[in-house]
Amino acid sequence: MSRDPAAPALRSIVVLGLLSTFGPLSLDLYLPALPELADDLASTPSAAQLTITACLVGLALGQLVAGPLSDRFGRRRPLLVGLVAYLLASLACAFAPSVTVLVVLRLVQGLAGAAGLVVARAVARDLYEGRRLVLFFSRLTLISGLAPVVAPVLGGQLSRVMSWRGIFVVLAGFGALLLVAGLLQRETLPAERRSTGGLTTTLRGFRVLLGDRFFVGAALSAGLAGASMFAYISGATFVLQRIYGMSAQGFSLVFGLNSVGIMAMSQLGARLSRRRPPVQVLALGLGLNLLGAAALATTVLLGLGLPFLVPSLFVMVSALGLVFPTATALAMSDYPEQAGTASSLLGLGQFVFGAVVAPLVGIAGEETAVPLGVVAVVVSALASLAFLTLVRPAVRARADEVLPAAPPPA
Repeated sequence: MSRDPAAPALRSIVVLGLLSTFGPLSLDLYLPALPELADDLASTPSAAQLTITACLVGLALGQLVAGPLSDRFGRRRPLLVGLVAYLLASLACAFAPSVTVLVVLRLVQGLAGAAGLVVARAVARDLYEGRRLVLFFSRLTLISGLAPVVAPVLGGQLSRVMSWRGIFVVLAGFGALLLVAGLLQRETLPAERRSTGGLTTTLRGFRVLLGDRFFVGAALSAGLAGASMFAYISGATFVLQRIYGMSAQGFSLVFGLNSVGIMAMSQLGARLSRRRPPVQVLALGLGLNLLGAAALATTVLLGLGLPFLVPSLFVMVSALGLVFPTATALAMSDYPEQAGTASSLLGLGQFVFGAVVAPLVGIAGEETAVPLGVVAVVVSALASLAFLTLVRPAVRARADEVLPAAPPPA
């Protein structure tokens, strides 16, 4: 298969970028209406945030299934099945009679949408490798990053003219659009390269990946840093609107600005990766993510207000534009024949950590923003720790294998 990055680049970026929007669309579009959802279903803010957690769990577990299946049956079939199921689950969410039913349906929605996420990364690995893979993921972020920009802004406008139920109908419409995108995606994994065997082969593949210190470190770095964003996603709507008094439209604009920051940083990362090793770019992204999270925690603990809160959020979230493309490319670089399986473990880490932090942010109700700051700085610090204790030593060990040992002194 051609590895020329110029050949199918534009079409691949657009199609795979659309398929990478399942998470942002499913999580962000209805965020401005989340307080209304809680009131309408007579639930607490924490219970309403469980609808985010359920979707995150579904997105995580679904990738564990879709990834290995895409290695065995090709990319298209698991993708199309997931797209149809996502469309139907989104429609069902619009008619949920209680928050409990909605949580279950959101789990199903996440399970179905996971196919698009895992297949998009696997197809990218089928097409590219090395620095080209880093550049492609950075460009992919530029397209998929439009979803976090458009979704909350659109959600804020939609919340003015329709209820949260109507927003889920709109999500079903996006599902139909993504189904068209999936139909346009050609198969990138020929039959001779597909894995054989059943569950035993799948488990063996997971064991190999989990035994690779470099892969685990890159995956943990991306997943834990991403958890800071999920803490922001689940808590910002209550913090900004109810604690700091922002309107739904103002919240949407702040949310969109942060998403623009992710896209801008992803392009900066692409430029840096041409001159610097991707590991250094990842280190820079993790450092900025921790800096923003520390500033956020300081702001909410000292009650410094919006002029300090908004820039802190911007630095913390925008830094992920450096983290995600480089960490993903690094983690998948050594596994071209297990791209789907590797992609599924990467996605599992990101969404499991996100599912854990989402309810923690709302545990204190609507009275304080302190849980958001504390959770964000803890997961950001853990992301940097994973990089320092797993990725860095693995990089040095690889360098020692390549470089000859120094001669003994005479």
